[in-house]
Formats: sequence, C-alpha cells, structure tokens
Amino acid sequence: MALSSAALSSAFEYAPAPESRSVVDIAPSYGLFIDGEFTEAADGKVFKTVSPSTEEVLSEVARAGTADVDRAVQAARKAFTKWSALPGSERAKYLFRIARIIQERSRELAVLETLDNGKPIKETRDADLPLVAAHFFYYAGWADKLDHAGFGANPRPLGVAGQVIPWNFPLLMLAWKIAPALATGNTVVLKPAETTPLSALFFADICRQAGLPKGVVNILPGYGDAGAALVEHPDVNKVAFTGSTAVGKAIARSVAGTDKKVTLELGGKGANIVFDDAPVDQAVEGIVTGIFFNQGQVCCAGSRLLVQESVQEEVLDALKRRLSTLRLGDPLDKNTDIGAINSAEQLARIQKLVETGEAEGAERWSPACELPTSGYWFAPTLFTGVTQAHTVARDEIFGPVLSVLSFRTPDEAVAKANNTQYGLSAGIWTEKGSRILAVANKLRAGVVWANTFNKFDPTSPFGGYKESGYGREGGRHGLEAYLAPSSPEGKR
Repeated sequence: MALSSAALSSAFEYAPAPESRSVVDIAPSYGLFIDGEFTEAADGKVFKTVSPSTEEVLSEVARAGTADVDRAVQAARKAFTKWSALPGSERAKYLFRIARIIQERSRELAVLETLDNGKPIKETRDADLPLVAAHFFYYAGWADKLDHAGFGANPRPLGVAGQVIPWNFPLLMLAWKIAPALATGNTVVLKPAETTPLSALFFADICRQAGLPKGVVNILPGYGDAGAALVEHPDVNKVAFTGSTAVGKAIARSVAGTDKKVTLELGGKGANIVFDDAPVDQAVEGIVTGIFFNQGQVCCAGSRLLVQESVQEEVLDALKRRLSTLRLGDPLDKNTDIGAINSAEQLARIQKLVETGEAEGAERWSPACELPTSGYWFAPTLFTGVTQAHTVARDEIFGPVLSVLSFRTPDEAVAKANNTQYGLSAGIWTEKGSRILAVANKLRAGVVWANTFNKFDPTSPFGGYKESGYGREGGRHGLEAYLAPSSPEGKR
C-alpha cells in the first residue's frame, strides 16, 4: 500500500541523538593562565560564562585587568629569550605534541565548544576540531623551514604577540593565531572572547600536558578593557585581532605611530553568485552552508545571494524547500543543523536589523520553526525584494539571515558583489571554468570559492580587503606576520 506524504514524513522523523555531556568535566571556576599556572585576577574580579542554548551558568571565570595583562606580557617576554633560541625542530616537537593531544581530546573539546558557544555538535566535531589540529600539525612542519619560506635569510621572531579572538570559532581562531606564532619563535598572550572563554582555558591545560615551557602561552579571559590593555601594552611587538570592523578600526588607531606589526581580520558581507547554468541542488546546499553554518555567525558568510534573473524563481523555490528541512534545537543533538545564537546581545542585534529590513520594505520569509523556550534562538530567514540600498544588503547582520538580489549579466553581478565596504569572501556557482576565472579576477574579496563555500584548509591563506581588514592568516603567508627578516632580540 502506498504511503501518503504525511505518513512518509512521520516514518522518517529523526529521533533525538544527543552527545553525552559526561565526556567533559567543567570546573566550577577557572583562573587566568599566566606563566604556566592558573591564578586569580589581581583585583579578584570574576564573570560567569553561560550556555547560549539553555542560559545555564557553566562556570565562573577570572576577569583579567590591566595589572594581569602586564604580568602576562612580562611572563611572555621572559620566556621569549629561551623559546626563540630553540632550534625550529625543537619547537616543532611541542607543536606536534599539542596537535596530537587536541586529536586525543577532540570529543571532549567539541562538546565543550558546543556548550559554551551554542553551535551544533556536528560542526564542532566535524569541522572545528579537525581544523584546529590540522593548523598545529601544519605550522609544526614549518618551524624548521623558515629560511625557505620566502621571507629572506634567517628570519627572526618579533617577540611577544598580543592576540584577541572572537566568540564564533573560539578554539579555531586560537589555533589560527597561536600555531604560527609559536612555530616562528614568538611567545603569546591571548585574550578569548568573554562569552566563550572555556576552550581557551582547556587549551592552557593542553599546553601544560604537552610540557610547553612556562610563559610561552598565556591566556587572559576578560572583557574589552583587557583586550585594549593588551593591544596598547608597550612591550607587545605583534597584534593579531579577529572581530568587528569597529573594534579593528580602534586597534589600528591605537597602534598607529608604533612599531607594532598588526593583522586585522574583520567583518564581511560576502556575495554568493549563482549563474543560470549552475547545478541548482548543489548551489542550494552551498547557499545553506554559506549563510546558516554556525547560525550565520561567520565573518565570511555568504550573506548576500546574487541570483541570475532567469533562474531566480527556481533557485528560491528549491532554497525554501531545503530550509524547511533544517532542524533547529539542542546543539548537542547530532541531528541539529541550526544551534543557538551566542548571546542575548547578539540576538538583539539580529532582531533589530531584521526589523529594519522589514520596515524598509524587503519581504521576510522563514520556514515553520518552533523555537525553544529558553536560550537565544533565531529562525533561518530570507529577505527577497532586496535592493543595494537596503540595510540588510549593506550591514553585517552576523546571524542566520540571507538577503537575495538578482542580476542579468556577469558584469552586473560583479558590480553588485563589489558594492560593499567589505571584501572578505565571495562564491561563484557555474559549470563554466572560464566564467569562474573571469569573474573571480574581478571580485574584490580575499577568498573566492567556486562551486562550494566555507571550505577551509590550513595551507590556504585567509584575509580581506577594504573594511574586512589586512594581513593573511593560514598558509605560508600566515608566517609573515610573525617574522622580521633582520630583527635582533625580538625587536623590530
């Protein structure tokens, strides 16, 4: 007997498949990690970190202040002398050890990241953690080959690197920054985001487990004041920041006139361009990955969809059908596609920008979606009828919100894609290799994906143009920001 569509749907409902929380042991409180030891903040201040999906308090964490930043920088400066003098092959051993420990503890770290960040476990397990280990393995391989990296003979480390990372990929952004810094002989003071400090503190424990010398890596959970103190500290030689364009501009102003080397990886408003010959089902999967991965809280998200006019209706119909199958809910469930927004503050920003889009006349659509009663949630959302003048086409929303525009010719697609203050990412969907190359060469974006989106590899450099920042992380290019060709004793 034939089953009705309703019966088929019922027959293939997903049963809950939660990952166990028991694999990670979160302590009631954590200190700052300075000179190889966990310690209280100088002024005794603490803050709570909560799980975005439940609003449950996970732990109490020491809050770094100016005095703590100074103490950590001094520890890093002291450790720099011996660390930078080690042969590259010896530094590589520590990086390889860290990479292996990350792999061994990957299940624990994936659950921890999902609890503290809100993203689905299948993303932390299958994307974040493999990439974290891969970055340490990759830069371990470079540690004894710096003379051959193309940055001159006998390149020298800069000294102390002050690094400030965001909350959307806490452990991955840590790896992007710490791995090349250590491989090149620098020491590190890193400030994780205040909403996601736990994986960085677990990484501090990994450093001790790997036997990393004291002071080589220091972790300072805290708020913006701690980040500003770190950036402005006179004994910091290198500043690396990933985060908002507004904060990036403030950092650029604060280091202007100093000899600090700076890399900034900032916001984006990436264009995902679908031509009329693109394989629609494949393109739809790439569109979904481009904007709904990590709830759209990705700097290089494909948040502007540019569809050739002749296939716009077909693509939108297929996209809406696909969105109706996404599963939103418990991030620890292995079936979940859409997790929680990272914080109440970020949720309020998304809601405000979406309301602005509606007020300006764009048409909003979301699939039928029941949101959990606790935590911070936002349903996947499309805006159609969007013009380049709409706020939702210009401002970075940093949420699961896609703005759809149309174009008729490749030149119009390029013009619309480049009509933004950002320049971090773009995607092209077409079966013609010649079109991919022609369009990619005209796009003002740091990374351009062809018939895919949000694919990362430690061997490939990443970074932006315009208000998306400057400098590159990843690949051979990622070494340059931590090296000075002829720099004695870590001074530029």
